Amino acid sequence: MKKADYYILTINPGSMSTKVGYHRNTECLLEEEVLHDPQELSACTTPEEEFKYRRDLIMKILEKNGVDLTKLDAVVGRGGFIKPVESGTYQINQAMLTDLKTPAYDHPSNLGAPLAWQIAQDLNIPAYLVDPVVVDEMSDLAHLSGMPEINRKSIFHALNIRAVAHIAAGQLKKKYNQLNMIVVHMGGGISVTAHQKGRIVDVNNALLGQGPFSPRRAGTLPIYDFACWVLRSGFNEKEVFKKLAKGCGLYGYLGTDNGLEIDEAIERGDKKTRFILEAMAYQIAKEVGAMATVLEGKIDSIVFSGGLSRSPYLMDWVKARIGWIAPITIIPGQKELDAMATGALKALTGEEKAKTYSPQPPWSVERAIM
Repeated sequence: MKKADYYILTINPGSMSTKVGYHRNTECLLEEEVLHDPQELSACTTPEEEFKYRRDLIMKILEKNGVDLTKLDAVVGRGGFIKPVESGTYQINQAMLTDLKTPAYDHPSNLGAPLAWQIAQDLNIPAYLVDPVVVDEMSDLAHLSGMPEINRKSIFHALNIRAVAHIAAGQLKKKYNQLNMIVVHMGGGISVTAHQKGRIVDVNNALLGQGPFSPRRAGTLPIYDFACWVLRSGFNEKEVFKKLAKGCGLYGYLGTDNGLEIDEAIERGDKKTRFILEAMAYQIAKEVGAMATVLEGKIDSIVFSGGLSRSPYLMDWVKARIGWIAPITIIPGQKELDAMATGALKALTGEEKAKTYSPQPPWSVERAIM
């Protein structure tokens, strides 16, 4: 028998913060973000130590705000680097937790599922994750890279992007699966996605290696020059990852990735800051144009979200280049906690059946042409 109200805890571990939400159905009763002391975080030398640090922090937040854990119906964690899956809500299981012990990339989102699972286990309630960062619905053509040894990967801000896509569809008074859209998330990384009737058929790898440069990430690079740079530098794999993911983009050029500081510098007449931000806008617009070709020019809306969508300079420059393609909607900020609660509620009420984690086989040309 369905209940009138379901209470849901949502957990989003980030690089330097942990966000916690407490929801009654989809209504957010509590949202709190704790910024971590870098020294405390760096003192966690293993994933197990960081897990305990963040779990204790979450429990303190709930206790401080008087959240009655016995009322909880589900716990949802942000999905990290499990194996590629289709979009949707997944019940966390042991196979998922096992894969997260040896993830492809080291990222705080890998702790989302274990944190949700542990809290839910103690309360004997289900634990879910919704639209993890490895959602892969790309077309077969989109997977080819041009080098047989390497395939393109689908790594992006799937949770927030699908959430704002549904919001934008609602504003158009249509269902998400009736529309073609280009949806762009602009945060620490930048994801540019092509949505075709409810599926994300192409996306740049927003973590490393494709698309526009972002506040800290390099984006697409001249490949031969980059290979020569790596060989000359003598960097190992971890050092290259750190450089590409945290030492490039706006930060690499300007020494800051703070959007407010950058806009203020432009207002003061700083020519270099203006030039670098406009170059990022140029690359974002160019990637949107590329996704327009994926959808053969049949586009109902272009949607922007994320913290950087609040920058008037950035958005004006982007819109000037792509306004002719389709109507533009801006939904600033992030909707990740709300999206997690919505996914869990659908599973709890039976509106949608929670999926079982069963990783897709690695993509290959042979599979595509069978």
